[in-house]
Amino acid sequence: MASGSALIYDEEMTQYKLLWDYPECSIEVPERLCVSHTALKSQGLLERCVSLPVREATEEEILLAHSAEYLAAVKTTPSMNLEELQAFSLQYEAVYFHQNIYHCAKLALGATLQLVDSVMTGKVRNGMALVRPPGHHSQHSAANGFCVFNNVAVAAHYAKRNYNLTRVLIVDWDVHHGQGIQYSFEDDPSVLYFSWHRYEHQQFWPNLHESDYNAVGKGKGAGFNINLPWNKVGMDNADYLAAFFHVLLPVAYEFSPELVLISAGFDSAVGDPEGHMSATPQCFAHLTHLLMSLAGGKLCAVLEGGYNLDSLSQSVCQTMRALLGDPAPPLSGLAAPCVSAVESIQNVRAAHQQYWGCLSQDLLPVSEPSTKRLREGGEEEESNRQSAVESAQAPPAAPPMRTAIATPAGQERSSLEQSLRVEGSPATLEQAARCIRGAALKSLEDEKVLCSLGNLFAVLDKIMKKEVRNGLAVVPDLPTAAACAAGHAINSETDRVLVVFLGDEEVPLDITEDGKILLVQICSTEPAERQSKYHVPVCLKKESETRGGLLQVLFTLVLPVAYGFGPGLVVTALGGGTGGDWAAQAQLTSLLQGLAEGRVMALIQDSEAQAVGPIGSSLLGDPAPVLGPQPAPSREDACAVERQRQRLQQHWGLVQAAVK
Repeated sequence: MASGSALIYDEEMTQYKLLWDYPECSIEVPERLCVSHTALKSQGLLERCVSLPVREATEEEILLAHSAEYLAAVKTTPSMNLEELQAFSLQYEAVYFHQNIYHCAKLALGATLQLVDSVMTGKVRNGMALVRPPGHHSQHSAANGFCVFNNVAVAAHYAKRNYNLTRVLIVDWDVHHGQGIQYSFEDDPSVLYFSWHRYEHQQFWPNLHESDYNAVGKGKGAGFNINLPWNKVGMDNADYLAAFFHVLLPVAYEFSPELVLISAGFDSAVGDPEGHMSATPQCFAHLTHLLMSLAGGKLCAVLEGGYNLDSLSQSVCQTMRALLGDPAPPLSGLAAPCVSAVESIQNVRAAHQQYWGCLSQDLLPVSEPSTKRLREGGEEEESNRQSAVESAQAPPAAPPMRTAIATPAGQERSSLEQSLRVEGSPATLEQAARCIRGAALKSLEDEKVLCSLGNLFAVLDKIMKKEVRNGLAVVPDLPTAAACAAGHAINSETDRVLVVFLGDEEVPLDITEDGKILLVQICSTEPAERQSKYHVPVCLKKESETRGGLLQVLFTLVLPVAYGFGPGLVVTALGGGTGGDWAAQAQLTSLLQGLAEGRVMALIQDSEAQAVGPIGSSLLGDPAPVLGPQPAPSREDACAVERQRQRLQQHWGLVQAAVK
């Protein structure tokens, strides 16, 4: 299995700059690369990456996305004088040329393709290309928006041709619409392109009608172009996460890409003079983590925009940390997405519901958007933005070991050799009784249960002391273990615990309104209803059991509620027979590690020992198993999820996917 994260960079790509007065292009400067590379080095990330050599792209590779006439024109620029460069640049929109830009553009594209090769051949698992000039605006026969060659578009064509890929996902989180990528693939069902971008009802550059939500692709590519327009500035972490939970992730998992390419523009981060958005650098660690469970972990991030040098460099570092497998930093103060963001999400879902089973609920687009004006931030907002950038420079320290396990003798797995084996003393009745409801105390008469709880408490103690990041325990009584794990953590001064329980048994937890414990139960029979925002029961019909139902619950309810709750520990209790197979549950385990700085305690019923391998590998940071293209959830399951969403959206803002 591939391991390691690549970083591709060459100082040569800083060797061009704007040579005349052209305010529209003045923010695209060589320092964008320098500060990002310096930040990676100063934070100790550079030495942890696999360094790959940079090469120039060949003409044949450039022609995968560009015309021969355009390439011939760009090839003439190295011999041009200043006046000729100015005249040549004015043929295109918002771009400048320099005698060295053709060379740098070939390096930027070549670096991108080197990264694709290294990921696809298993030399590394994932990586980032720090390149310049950017690429996502460049079109078949035109430079545009600082871009000469379309690095990511060529990379997708290249991966399809060289590695026989049939499904490539491109995620463009730059604040500008990557119209060049859209044009390249709008009739191609083998490439799913997702872009969010500042739009403001076509008032923001590139001011295109086809950047709106109703541009879904053409012909066979209909449904494979997803535009999520931001119709005002100031979008923050909650808005970005809501877009992932309710649009991108459900569709991406249904599509099941073989490779993920990120057009990683950080002008969508806080403090950028182009974007005027409010998402923090830390948010990009979470966005990256959420994409890393796709395509068996094959992910290539390629730099696009980003013009606030502090925000850019810290966002690059946060993205690289996620690729390296570091725990994502906590996102504090997550509120509901703003009304304008929810309107855009609803419109996208409505426009695409005919193409994707996961979006097939009966939704109508918003007929009258709530705003058509900018929201400009004042001095206080700018101060908050700078504080957000500075706080990104102090990441959490990772524990010396990643995973501790407590499994019965004979259940060891060679794949878990890198984990720390833990064995504790049997729990006493008094210890266990402090953790669960009185009605469940009878289960504690079993000596086997007390021995397993002793092991469980020993693993939990190592997690809470930060000696390990996460843990796994095989237990004979799953409901009792889940309740005891939550109770022990709370008794040990963990502030909030999220319990995700897959199974029909009643979990002996007292769900109170103090907000210390939140229970999500995914089952096949209706559990006793506890009318609380801290109890989320979802009944998936056993006879219609598919991965689609579990994924629907995960993206619609579990992740939005969990991020709003902000746990200090996540407990997953994974039983057989509910909520998909072990591959799907390994995906759940992987995605939940974005919470609580990766502190996850996974419990597995002893009768389901075959799950130890996939769940343990996920905890150790291996890519979750590829699920393949997914069917839509059954109508009954979708309705069950929607009922809970309607109930919970007044309490957990990130659950909102449509305006009320």
